[in-house]
Amino acid sequence: MDFTFWQWLLLLLAAVSFGFSKTGLPGASLLAVAVLPNLMPAKSATGVVLPLLIFADLFAFFIYRKHLEWRRVGRLLPWAVAGVILGWLALGRIDDGQAAHLVGVIVALMLATHLWRRRTGSDNAAAQAPAWFGPLMGLFAGFTTMIANAAGPVMTLYLLAMRLQKLEFLGTAAAFFLFINWLKLPFAVQLGLISGDSLWLNLWLLPAVALGAVAGPGIIARIDQRLFENITLSLSALAAVKLLLT
Repeated sequence: MDFTFWQWLLLLLAAVSFGFSKTGLPGASLLAVAVLPNLMPAKSATGVVLPLLIFADLFAFFIYRKHLEWRRVGRLLPWAVAGVILGWLALGRIDDGQAAHLVGVIVALMLATHLWRRRTGSDNAAAQAPAWFGPLMGLFAGFTTMIANAAGPVMTLYLLAMRLQKLEFLGTAAAFFLFINWLKLPFAVQLGLISGDSLWLNLWLLPAVALGAVAGPGIIARIDQRLFENITLSLSALAAVKLLLT
Protein backbone atom coordinates (compact mmCIF):
# COMPACT_ATOMS: atom_id res chain seq x y z
CA MET A 1 0.00 0.00 0.00
CA ASP A 2 3.04 2.28 0.06
CA PHE A 3 2.46 3.98 -3.32
CA THR A 4 3.00 7.54 -4.43
CA PHE A 5 0.17 9.66 -5.86
CA TRP A 6 1.24 8.89 -9.45
CA GLN A 7 1.53 5.19 -8.72
CA TRP A 8 -1.99 5.19 -7.30
CA LEU A 9 -3.19 6.94 -10.44
CA LEU A 10 -1.59 4.25 -12.62
CA LEU A 11 -3.14 1.52 -10.44
CA LEU A 12 -6.58 3.08 -10.84
CA LEU A 13 -6.17 3.36 -14.62
CA ALA A 14 -5.10 -0.27 -14.74
CA ALA A 15 -8.18 -1.27 -12.74
CA VAL A 16 -10.45 0.69 -15.11
CA SER A 17 -8.87 -1.15 -18.04
CA PHE A 18 -9.68 -4.52 -16.45
CA GLY A 19 -13.36 -3.65 -16.26
CA PHE A 20 -13.45 -2.16 -19.75
CA SER A 21 -11.67 -5.15 -21.28
CA LYS A 22 -14.44 -7.45 -20.03
CA THR A 23 -17.45 -5.44 -21.22
CA GLY A 24 -15.93 -3.35 -24.01
CA LEU A 25 -12.77 -4.14 -25.93
CA PRO A 26 -11.01 -7.42 -25.09
CA GLY A 27 -7.33 -6.70 -24.76
CA ALA A 28 -7.79 -3.21 -23.34
CA SER A 29 -6.20 -4.51 -20.14
CA LEU A 30 -2.90 -4.45 -22.03
CA LEU A 31 -2.39 -1.13 -20.23
CA ALA A 32 -2.47 -2.95 -16.90
CA VAL A 33 -0.14 -5.68 -18.16
CA ALA A 34 2.39 -2.98 -19.01
CA VAL A 35 1.94 -0.95 -15.82
CA LEU A 36 1.64 -3.40 -12.92
CA PRO A 37 5.05 -5.14 -13.22
CA ASN A 38 6.64 -1.70 -12.85
CA LEU A 39 4.79 -1.04 -9.59
CA MET A 40 5.25 -4.39 -7.84
CA PRO A 41 6.95 -7.79 -8.31
CA ALA A 42 5.42 -9.92 -11.07
CA LYS A 43 4.09 -12.61 -8.74
CA SER A 44 2.56 -9.99 -6.43
CA ALA A 45 0.90 -8.43 -9.47
CA THR A 46 -0.62 -11.80 -10.39
CA GLY A 47 -2.17 -12.06 -6.93
CA VAL A 48 -3.57 -8.52 -7.11
CA VAL A 49 -4.99 -8.97 -10.61
CA LEU A 50 -6.95 -12.21 -10.11
CA PRO A 51 -9.65 -10.88 -7.71
CA LEU A 52 -10.03 -7.76 -9.88
CA LEU A 53 -10.61 -9.94 -12.94
CA ILE A 54 -13.22 -12.00 -11.09
CA PHE A 55 -15.07 -8.82 -10.11
CA ALA A 56 -14.98 -7.63 -13.74
CA ASP A 57 -16.13 -11.08 -14.94
CA LEU A 58 -19.23 -10.80 -12.73
CA PHE A 59 -20.14 -7.48 -14.36
CA ALA A 60 -19.60 -8.86 -17.87
CA PHE A 61 -21.58 -12.04 -17.20
CA PHE A 62 -24.54 -10.07 -15.82
CA ILE A 63 -24.54 -7.65 -18.78
CA TYR A 64 -24.05 -10.18 -21.60
CA ARG A 65 -25.48 -13.40 -20.13
CA LYS A 66 -28.31 -13.48 -22.71
CA HIS A 67 -25.81 -13.50 -25.57
CA LEU A 68 -23.38 -16.19 -24.51
CA GLU A 69 -22.89 -19.42 -26.45
CA TRP A 70 -22.99 -22.09 -23.75
CA ARG A 71 -21.80 -24.86 -26.06
CA ARG A 72 -18.61 -22.94 -26.84
CA VAL A 73 -17.90 -22.65 -23.12
CA GLY A 74 -18.70 -26.29 -22.42
CA ARG A 75 -16.34 -27.52 -25.13
CA LEU A 76 -13.42 -25.58 -23.68
CA LEU A 77 -13.83 -26.03 -19.92
CA PRO A 78 -12.53 -29.61 -19.44
CA TRP A 79 -9.41 -28.78 -21.44
CA ALA A 80 -9.01 -25.41 -19.71
CA VAL A 81 -9.13 -27.12 -16.29
CA ALA A 82 -6.34 -29.44 -17.45
CA GLY A 83 -4.41 -26.37 -18.63
CA VAL A 84 -4.79 -24.66 -15.23
CA ILE A 85 -3.36 -27.74 -13.52
CA LEU A 86 -0.44 -27.85 -15.95
CA GLY A 87 0.18 -24.14 -15.35
CA TRP A 88 0.12 -24.65 -11.59
CA LEU A 89 2.72 -27.40 -11.92
CA ALA A 90 4.83 -25.27 -14.26
CA LEU A 91 4.86 -22.25 -11.94
CA GLY A 92 7.10 -24.08 -9.52
CA ARG A 93 9.62 -24.82 -12.26
CA ILE A 94 9.88 -21.66 -14.37
CA ASP A 95 10.55 -18.03 -13.49
CA ASP A 96 8.50 -14.97 -14.46
CA GLY A 97 10.55 -14.22 -17.58
CA GLN A 98 10.30 -17.77 -18.89
CA ALA A 99 6.54 -17.80 -18.25
CA ALA A 100 6.05 -14.52 -20.14
CA HIS A 101 8.15 -15.70 -23.10
CA LEU A 102 6.31 -19.02 -23.28
CA VAL A 103 2.91 -17.31 -23.31
CA GLY A 104 4.17 -14.80 -25.89
CA VAL A 105 5.28 -17.58 -28.22
CA ILE A 106 1.91 -19.35 -27.85
CA VAL A 107 -0.05 -16.17 -28.62
CA ALA A 108 2.23 -15.24 -31.55
CA LEU A 109 1.83 -18.69 -33.13
CA MET A 110 -1.94 -18.58 -32.68
CA LEU A 111 -2.12 -15.09 -34.16
CA ALA A 112 -0.08 -16.14 -37.19
CA THR A 113 -2.34 -19.16 -37.71
CA HIS A 114 -5.48 -17.04 -37.43
CA LEU A 115 -4.21 -14.46 -39.93
CA TRP A 116 -3.18 -17.22 -42.33
CA ARG A 117 -6.65 -18.81 -42.12
CA ARG A 118 -8.27 -15.42 -42.66
CA ARG A 119 -6.05 -14.66 -45.67
CA THR A 120 -6.72 -18.04 -47.31
CA GLY A 121 -10.43 -17.89 -46.54
CA SER A 122 -10.32 -21.12 -44.55
CA ASP A 123 -12.07 -19.61 -41.51
CA ASN A 124 -15.28 -18.55 -43.25
CA ALA A 125 -17.23 -20.97 -41.08
CA ALA A 126 -16.57 -22.22 -37.60
CA ALA A 127 -17.46 -25.72 -38.74
CA GLN A 128 -14.31 -25.79 -40.84
CA ALA A 129 -12.06 -25.61 -37.78
CA PRO A 130 -10.18 -28.89 -37.21
CA ALA A 131 -11.41 -31.20 -34.42
CA TRP A 132 -8.27 -30.56 -32.34
CA PHE A 133 -8.66 -26.77 -32.44
CA GLY A 134 -11.11 -26.39 -29.54
CA PRO A 135 -9.31 -28.74 -27.11
CA LEU A 136 -5.94 -27.14 -27.91
CA MET A 137 -7.32 -23.63 -27.36
CA GLY A 138 -8.87 -24.69 -24.06
CA LEU A 139 -5.57 -26.19 -22.91
CA PHE A 140 -3.65 -23.06 -23.92
CA ALA A 141 -6.22 -20.77 -22.27
CA GLY A 142 -6.04 -22.62 -18.96
CA PHE A 143 -2.25 -22.82 -19.02
CA THR A 144 -1.64 -19.18 -19.95
CA THR A 145 -4.18 -17.81 -17.47
CA MET A 146 -2.57 -19.76 -14.63
CA ILE A 147 1.04 -18.79 -15.26
CA ALA A 148 0.56 -15.17 -16.36
CA ASN A 149 -3.12 -14.11 -16.28
CA ALA A 150 -2.69 -13.89 -20.05
CA ALA A 151 -5.44 -16.04 -21.53
CA GLY A 152 -7.23 -13.03 -23.02
CA PRO A 153 -5.39 -13.11 -26.37
CA VAL A 154 -5.84 -16.90 -26.56
CA MET A 155 -9.60 -16.64 -26.07
CA THR A 156 -9.79 -13.68 -28.45
CA LEU A 157 -8.27 -15.72 -31.25
CA TYR A 158 -10.46 -18.75 -30.49
CA LEU A 159 -13.71 -16.77 -30.41
CA LEU A 160 -12.82 -14.83 -33.55
CA ALA A 161 -12.09 -18.12 -35.31
CA MET A 162 -15.58 -19.28 -34.27
CA ARG A 163 -17.00 -16.23 -36.08
CA LEU A 164 -18.97 -15.00 -33.08
CA GLN A 165 -20.60 -11.59 -33.25
CA LYS A 166 -19.31 -9.03 -30.76
CA LEU A 167 -22.04 -9.50 -28.12
CA GLU A 168 -21.84 -13.30 -28.33
CA PHE A 169 -18.06 -12.94 -28.14
CA LEU A 170 -18.24 -10.89 -24.94
CA GLY A 171 -20.90 -13.07 -23.32
CA THR A 172 -19.08 -16.32 -24.06
CA ALA A 173 -15.75 -14.93 -22.86
CA ALA A 174 -17.42 -13.65 -19.66
CA ALA A 175 -18.86 -17.06 -18.79
CA PHE A 176 -15.60 -18.86 -19.55
CA PHE A 177 -13.41 -16.54 -17.48
CA LEU A 178 -15.88 -16.32 -14.61
CA PHE A 179 -15.55 -20.08 -14.17
CA ILE A 180 -11.85 -20.39 -14.85
CA ASN A 181 -10.77 -17.47 -12.65
CA TRP A 182 -12.74 -18.82 -9.69
CA LEU A 183 -11.08 -22.18 -10.32
CA LYS A 184 -7.66 -20.51 -10.11
CA LEU A 185 -8.26 -18.99 -6.68
CA PRO A 186 -7.23 -21.97 -4.51
CA PHE A 187 -4.13 -22.53 -6.65
CA ALA A 188 -3.17 -18.86 -6.30
CA VAL A 189 -3.63 -19.01 -2.53
CA GLN A 190 -1.60 -22.21 -2.30
CA LEU A 191 1.23 -20.57 -4.25
CA GLY A 192 1.16 -17.56 -1.91
CA LEU A 193 0.12 -15.16 -4.67
CA ILE A 194 -2.86 -13.80 -2.71
CA SER A 195 -2.37 -12.29 0.74
CA GLY A 196 -4.13 -9.97 3.17
CA ASP A 197 -2.23 -7.01 1.72
CA SER A 198 -3.19 -7.87 -1.86
CA LEU A 199 -6.87 -8.23 -0.90
CA TRP A 200 -6.78 -4.88 0.89
CA LEU A 201 -5.42 -3.28 -2.29
CA ASN A 202 -8.21 -4.99 -4.25
CA LEU A 203 -10.83 -3.29 -2.09
CA TRP A 204 -9.41 0.13 -2.96
CA LEU A 205 -9.38 -0.68 -6.67
CA LEU A 206 -12.82 -2.31 -7.06
CA PRO A 207 -14.68 0.98 -7.74
CA ALA A 208 -12.32 1.69 -10.65
CA VAL A 209 -12.97 -1.80 -12.08
CA ALA A 210 -16.72 -1.14 -11.84
CA LEU A 211 -16.30 2.21 -13.63
CA GLY A 212 -14.54 0.55 -16.56
CA ALA A 213 -17.11 -2.25 -16.72
CA VAL A 214 -20.05 0.16 -16.77
CA ALA A 215 -18.45 2.22 -19.55
CA GLY A 216 -17.88 -0.77 -21.83
CA PRO A 217 -21.38 -1.51 -23.23
CA GLY A 218 -22.00 2.08 -24.34
CA ILE A 219 -18.74 2.19 -26.28
CA ILE A 220 -19.03 -1.28 -27.81
CA ALA A 221 -22.48 -0.37 -29.20
CA ARG A 222 -20.81 2.29 -31.38
CA ILE A 223 -18.24 -0.10 -32.89
CA ASP A 224 -19.14 -2.31 -35.86
CA GLN A 225 -18.15 -5.96 -36.10
CA ARG A 226 -15.22 -5.52 -38.49
CA LEU A 227 -13.64 -2.76 -36.40
CA PHE A 228 -14.22 -4.81 -33.26
CA GLU A 229 -12.34 -7.77 -34.76
CA ASN A 230 -9.47 -5.63 -36.05
CA ILE A 231 -9.00 -3.84 -32.71
CA THR A 232 -9.03 -7.08 -30.72
CA LEU A 233 -6.55 -8.69 -33.12
CA SER A 234 -4.25 -5.66 -32.88
CA LEU A 235 -4.37 -5.72 -29.08
CA SER A 236 -3.59 -9.45 -29.09
CA ALA A 237 -0.56 -8.79 -31.28
CA LEU A 238 0.64 -6.05 -28.93
CA ALA A 239 0.19 -8.38 -25.97
CA ALA A 240 2.31 -11.03 -27.68
CA VAL A 241 5.08 -8.50 -28.39
CA LYS A 242 4.97 -7.25 -24.80
CA LEU A 243 5.30 -10.79 -23.42
CA LEU A 244 8.12 -11.70 -25.80
CA LEU A 245 10.08 -8.58 -24.83
CA THR A 246 9.61 -9.09 -21.08
